[in-house]
Amino acid sequence: MNTRTRTLTATAVAGLLALTAACSSKAKDDNEGDKQSAGGVKTGQGISGKTINLGVLTDMTGVYATLGKSVTQAQQLYVKQTNASGGICGYQLKLTVRDHGYDPQKAVAGYTELEPDVLGFTQFIGSPFVAAVEKRIGQDKALVLPQAWSANLLGDPYVRVIGSTYDYETINAVDFLIKEKGLKKGDKLGHVYFEGDYGENALKGSKFIADKAGLTVVEQKIKPTDNDMTAQVAALKKAGVKGIVISAGPRQAASLVGVAAAAKLAAPIIGNNSAFAPQLLATQAGPALMKNYWVASPSLPIGADTPEAKKLVADYRKAYPKDSLDNGVVAGWTAASAFGDALKKACADKDLTREGVDKALLTLKSFDNGFGTAQDFTDPDAPSSRQSVILQPDKTAVGGMKVVREAGEAEEAKDYAPSAG
Repeated sequence: MNTRTRTLTATAVAGLLALTAACSSKAKDDNEGDKQSAGGVKTGQGISGKTINLGVLTDMTGVYATLGKSVTQAQQLYVKQTNASGGICGYQLKLTVRDHGYDPQKAVAGYTELEPDVLGFTQFIGSPFVAAVEKRIGQDKALVLPQAWSANLLGDPYVRVIGSTYDYETINAVDFLIKEKGLKKGDKLGHVYFEGDYGENALKGSKFIADKAGLTVVEQKIKPTDNDMTAQVAALKKAGVKGIVISAGPRQAASLVGVAAAAKLAAPIIGNNSAFAPQLLATQAGPALMKNYWVASPSLPIGADTPEAKKLVADYRKAYPKDSLDNGVVAGWTAASAFGDALKKACADKDLTREGVDKALLTLKSFDNGFGTAQDFTDPDAPSSRQSVILQPDKTAVGGMKVVREAGEAEEAKDYAPSAG
């Protein structure tokens, strides 16, 4: 769902940071230092009175608008329920939301605006935008739980990727094509991917397992603004690919699958976790998606048969009766829950400063909120999980996805080491 785009030029990012640095510095100068609350809990930036302020940088109007809405509403639901049960450490939670519309300038400006006043960020959609301010995040020490899975975000203790990174996810996806869909040594594997960190990190995964399995990767690089995959399908069909990975958004996935079906390209297609939205099942591509498309996911779907999933479905439907369910709800709830657990641990340690909350998160070794994969946050140089669940679109399933393979890690992935950027 997210691309950390190195096509953002250094000069453009530098210009944005220069324009916003003065405001950020002044805000910090105006902030008071660490305080000691009546209960002996140390506090600092992001806590005012009895309120813990948290930031959300999302996409409500751009490439991932559907996802951004679901993630944000799930986090607002978490905050509402947490506050209703007494809050955390005697504090009420407050989310301040900014929509960057998947625009780099708006994303950087949004971070600059919110950072001085929040304890951390429960959401930041877009690897390129997290990357643009990553050095500042390290300096600001405001914990960020991004909706982004590029391995280039690893290595910073204040930016914690939740779930498997795109390279691991793609290794697991291709492993599924090999074991379940007949891809074999000597075959060609197509890979359609966004330019930038999302797609290029996923490509590292497909090249790694292709080398291990004796496959040849046929690359098709696209931009986030490319919505018609006709040319890509023609090129892949001409190349004779026997399987396809797509590392892009829902629109591109729907076009790829639909055009491939029309062109009678029968190669099975699998996407990364952000390359699907259940709303696609109501389009002309719906039948083709259900027949010949799969998705690698960091967790079980929203319609999973677990008590936690069923409760979240019921609560979300009650809170947002007019909105559809999708895996963005799971992603948003998981991130908010992880941040909440870090706050609870920091409270127990009597340190609700930014440094205290980050330190608390790094003690969570087996965080599990009932969606199939336990998360280990103790090593900033590694993703919190290397497992993927394989899902298939199904319009009869809650959230439009059913499980076809439970959480697991490809054997080849055990020899793979992601590199942080």
